[in-house]
Amino acid sequence: MSAPTAGPVDDRHATATPTAGSADDRGLPIAYVLPLRWTDDAGLPELTGYLRWLGSRVDVTVVDGSPPELFARHRAAWRGLVRHLPPDPAVRGVNGKVTGVLTGVGAARQEHVVIADDDVRYDEAGLRAVHRLLDRVDLVRPQNYFDPLPWHAWWDTGRTLLNRALGADYPGTLAVRRSTFLAMGGYDPDVLFENLELIRTVRAYGGTEAAPAWLHVRRLPPDTAHFLGQRVRQAYDDLAQPVRLVASLAVLPALAAAVAARRP
Repeated sequence: MSAPTAGPVDDRHATATPTAGSADDRGLPIAYVLPLRWTDDAGLPELTGYLRWLGSRVDVTVVDGSPPELFARHRAAWRGLVRHLPPDPAVRGVNGKVTGVLTGVGAARQEHVVIADDDVRYDEAGLRAVHRLLDRVDLVRPQNYFDPLPWHAWWDTGRTLLNRALGADYPGTLAVRRSTFLAMGGYDPDVLFENLELIRTVRAYGGTEAAPAWLHVRRLPPDTAHFLGQRVRQAYDDLAQPVRLVASLAVLPALAAAVAARRP
């Protein structure tokens, strides 16, 4: 794969909103890439508030694959807060998040790049920690936690902790050195597990990784309907972690054996 490119490829690029101020004005030389594809705008006020805070500290690029009417609404809401781009049509792939990341990293103006889903909420300490770690490694994998905690977030927190204990958890945010990302040609956009693919690609390229257990980044929980819709994807995710999958599959036979032996 050739290195991703970004540029004025259509009229929406031509009117892209520049981020207000320079990186020096914001204090942290970090590019923050947020790939987005919404079908409704229920979360727009909350996300706009976060982007207002974030854009005063780092250089934010939102790569927005939403339908045209939503894209226009986002453009109006975020004017002056962030750089707002559509995915580069020259970057093709079945995974829309990856094409957004390839576009955003290609357009980034800083060496240290945070990639985050639209439900991830960094604070100042988290951004500074990632920035320091990227001085030493090529990729940083923070740990996510849910806040607030509805019932299904408690449930999913248990799954997350099992992942960490028996293998690895793949959060909704990673951070990379832009030079490494471009030198390795980005990563495959035709995959289901995009974060795992990015991690594996950095490793295969010979890059270094940090996954500090102390670096926690907040994540907003989905609503109940979205959580239930994610169950099939999470089941597929287990296939990528065979040790955890085997441990999970062993629960029912072990329970049956305990009941049969009358030793629950």
